[in-house]
Formats: sequence, structure tokens, C-alpha cells
Amino acid sequence: MMLGYLLARAGVDTLVLEKHSDFLRDFRGDTVHPSTLEVMHELGLLEAFLQRPHQKVTELGGQIGGRTVMIADFRHLPVRCGFVAFMPQWDFLDFLAQQARKLPAFRLQMQTEATQLIEEDGRVAGVRGHGPDGEFEVRAELTIAADGRHSVLRDAAGLQIEDFGAPMDVLWMKLSKRAHDAAAVLGRINAGRVFVTLDRGDYWQCAYVIPKGGYDEVRAAGLEALREGIGAVAPTLRERTSELRSWDDVKLLTVQVNRLRRWHRPGLLCIGDAAHAMSPIGGVGINLAIQDAVATANFLAQPLQRGAPTDGELAAVQRRRDFPTRMTQRMQLFLQANVLGRVLASGRTPGIAWPIRLMQRFPVLRRIPARLIGMGFRPEHVRG
Repeated sequence: MMLGYLLARAGVDTLVLEKHSDFLRDFRGDTVHPSTLEVMHELGLLEAFLQRPHQKVTELGGQIGGRTVMIADFRHLPVRCGFVAFMPQWDFLDFLAQQARKLPAFRLQMQTEATQLIEEDGRVAGVRGHGPDGEFEVRAELTIAADGRHSVLRDAAGLQIEDFGAPMDVLWMKLSKRAHDAAAVLGRINAGRVFVTLDRGDYWQCAYVIPKGGYDEVRAAGLEALREGIGAVAPTLRERTSELRSWDDVKLLTVQVNRLRRWHRPGLLCIGDAAHAMSPIGGVGINLAIQDAVATANFLAQPLQRGAPTDGELAAVQRRRDFPTRMTQRMQLFLQANVLGRVLASGRTPGIAWPIRLMQRFPVLRRIPARLIGMGFRPEHVRG
């Protein structure tokens, strides 16, 4: 959606296909980081965007064995908004669609799913699929696969994926929020359990981390055992776990960390999760995808105005975005292996690592993780 807006803004005739009838999906990435808010500012959309309901978080902290530690302070970043905005992704997408529809070069087709690539003379020439009026065919100078970590178009293109694995999966759920609840976004680690609460205004969006492939075992143990596990790591929410009335209230996220070796073929480019599935650590996935979109528009808007981009021009996008993707994934893989994986495997509460101890003693050090989480390794800026 962001790339469609950016290309249409540059005068490129753009069609965005969305297979659902709306954007209402629970437990999608809802953390809008300072890097994305800066892009909205550069587009002149920030003020209107922040009129949408959201929560501002200027600091990120956690609890390790009952002790509260602060890890990131976004207030000192060199950007317009020194905070993370928590906004349901459907609101973000609705806002972008509303703005994009004002552009004559933009079209959005809902309930329209691309399922096949059209290939001619060794290049991708568009897509086939089905929509409200039946089967369709769209021909294009460039097809962008932005259809997520289970990308149909990426698989149809035969692009190779490097899978780096993950020691955990995540169970998502909602628990009610009360007036006396602490406002901070907290990750809790205690007795071999990891639990995250994200402020959604009138409720907590909660993530309960389980060992990789452990969902069947958790479910076999029963819902009461899950409630007890949550209560053990988050005692203040113990009584609210009764709000989980059935397994329909619990959604499984199968965590993947992978990356395409080559993001493109002639006539086709993959971006976002279709090019690199991210761990949920840091909530960076949506923001890395937005950065991909900005870089793609910066590199390809002019070539698209004259026709089909060359394979070299598509490769330039990957070269630009490959470094921040690799570095972000390395950071996530380190934390998965050395923090989350060890906690889940040991069943014990870890000690507080020395870097975190230093952050408590010298708060200025919290600006370092704030920079890595909030801005990333290579922030992109809108051209023109």
C-alpha cells in the first residue's frame, strides 16, 4: 500500500490488489516506529495520520524475575516523533488507501487475489487470479510481490529462500486493561516463561512465547494450564486469564526468520515479508517493509515512467536493502539464541545481563537500542 501510494504520487500508473474485503485482521504488526513516522512527515501526512487513535510509547522496558529494567529511550532520536505509535494495522492501511485514492494514478482492487504469474520471453509480464467478477489477468511493466511471508508470487517465481530458524513460536491473545495497570510496554521473563503486553488502549495485546513446534503440546495440556502459565509470569493479569474462554481466543504465530537470496527476476520484485520474514523481536517487520517501499520508489519511480525497469535496476533495490535486513536479522537471531531460546530451554529466570545493568546505571546508553529499534540500520527518506 505504501509503495502504491509512493509510485502513484510520482505519476506511475499503479494497481494494488488485496485479496480480502477489508483490512480487519487481529495480531498483525501494529508498532509504527519513528522511522515510519518520519516517512509520514516527509510525505506531509503526519498530522492527519496521528489524528487516528493510537498510543505513544517513549520508552521500552521489561521485567526479569520481577525486577523492572528500562532498555530503550526514543525521546532523543533525531526525528520529528521520538516515540513508537501503537496503531491497529487496519487503521494504518485504511489511512494510506484513503490518501492514495486521491491520486489519479492509483487504483485499489479489494477481494482480488493474484495466484499466478504471467511469464513471456523469460520475464514476468503480470499476474492472473480471481476477484469478485471471476478470473482476471493484469499485465504490468513490473509486478511487486508484497504478499507476506507465505508469498504465493514468490513461490511461483521459484526464488530460493535461506531459512535461519527460530527457537520459539508465539501465542497471541487479548486481555482487558484496567485503569490502575502500568502504562509501560513490558516484556516479562520469569521461570522459563516469556510474556509480552502491548498497550491497545482499552485492552492488552499479549504474546505468550512457547518452544518451537510446541503448540500441540500446549493445547493438549489444556486451557487452564495456559492460564496458569500466564499467571505465573504476569501475576497482575492472573485473574484476567479467565477471559480466555476457548482456544478460539488464542492465535498461533509460527515464527520464521528467512531471506531470499535473490529478491527479483526480470519483471518481478519481492519486498517486505515476501523478501525477508522477520522475528517479532522489536516489532520491526512492518517498519522494515515500509523502508523497502521507500527505497523501491526512490530507485524505480523514474525507470517506471519510461517503461520496464532493467534487472540491474531491480538489483539496486536489493543492494540498498540487503544490509539493513541482514543486520536486523542477525540482531534478532542473537537474541533468539542467547535470550529467548535459553530461557525456554532452561525453565529458569536468567540473570540480568551486564549491558542491561549498564543501561540502568547510565540511562544515556538506552539511546543505542532505541536507535536500532526505532530507526534501523539504514533509514530511508522520501525523494521528491
